[in-house]
Amino acid sequence: MRLLAIVALLCGFAGPVAAAEGKPNIVVILVDDMGFSDLGCYGSEIPTPNLDKLAANGLRFTQFYNTARCCPSRAALLTGLYSHQAGVGHMIEDKGVPGYRGRLNDRCVTIAEVLRPAGYFTAMTGKWHVGQERGVAPWNRGFDRSLNAAAGGFYFADSPRAELFLNGRKLALDAPELPKNWYVTDLWTDFGIKFIDEARVAEKPFFLYLAHNAPHFPLQAPQPEIAMFRGKYRAGWDKLREQRHAKQIELGIMDKSWPLSPRPPQVKPWDSLAAAEQDRFDHLMAIYAACVAHMDTAVGRLVAALQQRGVLDNTLILFMSDNGGNAESGPNGRAEGNPLGSGKSDVYCGQSWATLENTPLRRYKHFNHEGGIATPLIAHWPSGIRARGELRSQPGHLIDLMATCVDVAGAKYPTEFDGQPIPPMEGRSLRPAFANQPIQRDALFWEHEGNAAVRVDQWKLVRLGRNGPWELYNLEADRTELHDLADTQPERVKELAVKWEAWAERAQVKPYPPANPQGKQGNANKPAKATNEK
Repeated sequence: MRLLAIVALLCGFAGPVAAAEGKPNIVVILVDDMGFSDLGCYGSEIPTPNLDKLAANGLRFTQFYNTARCCPSRAALLTGLYSHQAGVGHMIEDKGVPGYRGRLNDRCVTIAEVLRPAGYFTAMTGKWHVGQERGVAPWNRGFDRSLNAAAGGFYFADSPRAELFLNGRKLALDAPELPKNWYVTDLWTDFGIKFIDEARVAEKPFFLYLAHNAPHFPLQAPQPEIAMFRGKYRAGWDKLREQRHAKQIELGIMDKSWPLSPRPPQVKPWDSLAAAEQDRFDHLMAIYAACVAHMDTAVGRLVAALQQRGVLDNTLILFMSDNGGNAESGPNGRAEGNPLGSGKSDVYCGQSWATLENTPLRRYKHFNHEGGIATPLIAHWPSGIRARGELRSQPGHLIDLMATCVDVAGAKYPTEFDGQPIPPMEGRSLRPAFANQPIQRDALFWEHEGNAAVRVDQWKLVRLGRNGPWELYNLEADRTELHDLADTQPERVKELAVKWEAWAERAQVKPYPPANPQGKQGNANKPAKATNEK
């Protein structure tokens, strides 16, 4: 029996407690390595009816951003600071300089540490990945309850990297607290519901941070669900990109004046592949689609649980991805193990399918072009957002989640915490955008592995690698970044570059880590070098 069913029997489905009628509950759902166009309501053919329903009854943001990589995105989301300021400018390795220590530092606070003094019950389930190996874990950064993995990398209990921690205690993978034959997407959801019920017993509003590792590699899903998608991707990435793009235009996600970015030269034309190659690629994408669809079903169970408990209307749900689609393993992807998609297999989609996942944008995870940093954002809050099914084009960023939570919860962001001074929030509350008002800010900034960008209004300056030339795009006219204006507007390039340099000094992007010398990008799983080059 699922843990959810057990919780239902023990707790019943009573109406909301008094606390839920005041301050809103907050649920932040983060998925991993999902591309910009992978939800039905953002253009995909993958069935995501539950997220589509949230969007139909809430808002979709069309220009919301992450940091292009897992650990930095989690650091920015949790702290409301740029990731380097929080100590996680790269991944979890300590590179010896302040912006790259591989863990959340002591000069930042998490959303949980801010909301708990405001009366919230704070809980986290899923992938942590901001320094548990270096002593920074959910249970010592403000969360009352947690079931987490230090860094993900698994779906099934028999996966070689499977490791779980319950409120700071490492669990045996067959511990009595766990259902038999668990699949981790369900596990994160079931324990999230369990923690919500604990908050209701405590008569407190709740903050739940649910960090799925789906659809991150190694892609794994139940075999019957993979089978449901087999054959559906034999149309190939070329036709499916065109179909997604057309649907995005129909939905209003993309303007018809923004053309589909060209297929990069390292990705072969689908029709040039032999039948056996097409079948292999179909299998890879079927596994990916099964991971996304199963995640959507889990979101539906969470929403149903909120509805059954009478707290959905006063719960702000925010859903997003930590980076764009993942090109790691190159154009051919990876298919190792038998059966593919099982706990013992190692499957990557690769660059070819990542080009579909990020439709119609250029580049991928790791990069600061739009394909690396653009994410869907769905906001659902029936009692707090009047609009239904509308789009919002205001640019936003993961750093805005702290400010939004502080705003809607009536909490106070500290100037110091545990004797340490805390920098001001870098983000802005999204509440004005909920009411379709502008978000007042000067600029948004990015840096990862030397890739860099700054956006001011519709203008974006972006660089490939630390030594690459700056490119300039007017995103209002050219969201797919196909027309570089750097040569014709050198003064604007200089102005934005100076702004980026000042931010890099202030936000601990510099000094660069000596272990990642100038010009070097990537890690052991380097992204494919060849992307949608101009």
